[in-house]
Amino acid sequence: MLSACSQKVRYYTINGTAQGTTFHIVFKPVIATDSSFVAARDTVQAILDRIDSSVSGYNTASCLTSFNEQGTEIIDKIFLDNFVAAKRMYEESGGLFDASAAPLFDLWGFGFRAGMEVTSQMVDSVRQFIGMEHFTVQVLQAANGQDSILLRRSDERCRLNFNAIAQGYTADCIADKFTAMGIENFLIEIGGEIFAKGVNARGLPWAVGIDCPVDGNNTPGAVISAIVNIQDKGLVTSGDYRKFYLKDGKKISHSINPKTGYPVQHNLLSVTVMADNATIADGYATYLMVLGYEEARKVVEKNENIEALLIFSEGDSMKIWKSEGMNIVENSDI
Repeated sequence: MLSACSQKVRYYTINGTAQGTTFHIVFKPVIATDSSFVAARDTVQAILDRIDSSVSGYNTASCLTSFNEQGTEIIDKIFLDNFVAAKRMYEESGGLFDASAAPLFDLWGFGFRAGMEVTSQMVDSVRQFIGMEHFTVQVLQAANGQDSILLRRSDERCRLNFNAIAQGYTADCIADKFTAMGIENFLIEIGGEIFAKGVNARGLPWAVGIDCPVDGNNTPGAVISAIVNIQDKGLVTSGDYRKFYLKDGKKISHSINPKTGYPVQHNLLSVTVMADNATIADGYATYLMVLGYEEARKVVEKNENIEALLIFSEGDSMKIWKSEGMNIVENSDI
C-alpha cells in the first residue's frame, strides 16, 4: 500500500491490489495524524483479507474455492452475505443476474478456469447445472451457541462466482467500518466499484469520471464520456470494452445471458448504476448489461431505487441516456 497526505485539507489516500484488481481510497480522518492513517490502512487491509479468504475465486484457499472444488459445505458470514445478495438479484432480475452461472463463465473463458472451443452441446450440458434454486442454506444450531452455516448444492457440478457483486460488497464493508470509526468524508473504489460519502477535499460532492466504452480504452480515466456527482451512494459501471476477445472475427463479451448460455449481442456499450450501496449498484450494472439498451432503460424507469447512465451505439455514433436523478456535471463530446 502507498499513502499520501495533503497538509492543507488533511485527506489521505490508500492504494493497493486485492481480488485480482486494484483499489483506491481517499478519506479525511477524524484527526489528521500518522496513527489515524495507520489505523484506517490496517482496517482496510483486514477487511480485504477476510473477504479474499471467503469469496475470492482467485484465492485457491478461499471458502468459495473450497466449496466449488471440494464441496465443502460450511460457509462464513461474508460468504452468506454475498450469497443472499446474489440470490436477491437473481430473483429481481428474473434469473438474468446469476451467480450460479460460474460454469458458463468458465466455459467461455471469463471465469476461474481456462476457456475452450465452445459448442452448442457444451452450452446445453452446462445450463442444466445453473440456477440459484440448486443451492440451499441450512443453519445447524449448537448447544454452545457456535452455530454452523451450511450451503448445499443439488449437484457437484453446480458452482458459484461472486465476481459481479463481491467488489461492490467490499466497498460497502469498508464504508460501514469507516463510518463506525467516525470517518465521514471518503471515496472507496475497488476495481471500479465505488461508494462515496460526504465531500471531497474541495468541500464538494465527489466527482467520478465515466470511461468512454470504446475497445482498447484499458486505462481508467484516460478517455471519459461524462463526469457524475455522487454523494452517500454506490456507483458501478459495467461494460464490454475491456473484458472480451475476438473469435473468428466476432466479439465475445463477458456479459453472458444465463438463460441462453451465450454472450450477449446488442448495442448497449456500458451501464453506470447509482444506488444506496455499491452491492446493489454492482448487481444491477451486470443485470442491465445483459438486457441491452431498450430493456435496460425500461427497468431503470420503473425502479425507484436506482439511477443509471446508459451509453449505447446508434449507427456509427455513441449516445447517452440518463435517468433524472443521475447528475452529470460535465459531458464530453463523444
